[in-house]
Amino acid sequence: MPGWEVQAPPAAAALSEVSAASGREGGRDGKEGTFIPQRASLWRNNCAAAKRYLLTNNIVKLREFQHKKVAIAHNLPGTKETYLRHLEEKLTQNKLILKEELGTLLHLCESRDDVELAKNVIYRYHAENRNVSLGEFKFGPLFMRLCYELDLEGSAMELIRDQHLRGFFSDSTSFNILMDMLFIKGKYKSALEVLIEMKNQDVKFSKDTYVLAFAICYKLNSPESFKICTALREEALLRGEVLSRRASCFAVALALNQNQVGKAASIFSQIMNPENIICTNLNLMIHIQSNMLETVIEILKDTAEGNLSRFVKKLKFSEEVLAKVRGKVKDVPALLARFDELYGKLHINGQVTTYSLDALLCHTPKDLKSHVVLSNKRTASRRTFQPLSQSLWAE
Repeated sequence: MPGWEVQAPPAAAALSEVSAASGREGGRDGKEGTFIPQRASLWRNNCAAAKRYLLTNNIVKLREFQHKKVAIAHNLPGTKETYLRHLEEKLTQNKLILKEELGTLLHLCESRDDVELAKNVIYRYHAENRNVSLGEFKFGPLFMRLCYELDLEGSAMELIRDQHLRGFFSDSTSFNILMDMLFIKGKYKSALEVLIEMKNQDVKFSKDTYVLAFAICYKLNSPESFKICTALREEALLRGEVLSRRASCFAVALALNQNQVGKAASIFSQIMNPENIICTNLNLMIHIQSNMLETVIEILKDTAEGNLSRFVKKLKFSEEVLAKVRGKVKDVPALLARFDELYGKLHINGQVTTYSLDALLCHTPKDLKSHVVLSNKRTASRRTFQPLSQSLWAE
């Protein structure tokens, strides 16, 4: 893996494992089978219920994409079939594909056959505009949202890895959406393959990319994935990048799963503001695996008997993690008695959750970005100091 060998031992085994596994996982079109609208609809409903763990709505933007699809279809002059036939004729006659035509096409696709046409149009469009600057607009995320909606991760992987389309998926969002799609389906080796492709294409990683990367490595839970996670993390820190708390939590969990307790403790010590439910449980796990049982009991005591004001957010422990504590102290009567007492208090205080540590790690956070933007907007004119009208706020 270019660029990763410097920070960690070569992970050639992980690369070969990824390539061999992609066929088994059914990540290619050949394994996806015929597109079935009912299956895609069910998959999307599951996503909406709780299955899209890693990326928030303001990144995937699936709902906005679907709303725009409805609007474009409604305002289309003529029928969809006529429009698609027109583009097929342009391909046959080697006519120029316009930017607006490709955008409209991506919003009209409703089936695998439609996507096949879109793929052919993308190849032609990219060949015609490879060396043309089109500003900030990117078609890559649009195509990925389409594949996300229609359950076509194989088509997405095919195009994003095609050498002839280098530059078409030049943004981190395209890769992030595809990795999220594969993560949902448990295709972690294929997701790692996309991550490797992203690095090979020199696409800049975003904060969400690191979350996805570390989560994928955590799910693979192998010595090779631990090396990759460690290498990526060290590279990021050397470049002065600030990794999110969420990304770091996945790195800590992976280190714990690989019995690298010292590494887990080191990563945890660098997390800013570790005052949330995931960090609370990871901290307890670090002490459990370090056999620091007295400290574990003290942590539980401070949480159960600390500030119980209703104005202070209560920290919670996973039932799964508490079961691990009990397993550790069961042969030490004095510690077991103290644990059982504190366990009862935590339950009374509502400080125990049935969610596993894995479920807590993979829970999608709320979209906070839009609220921050609204709160930061000016409500008064800098020149007249008069309140701005709602129309001006909107601008």
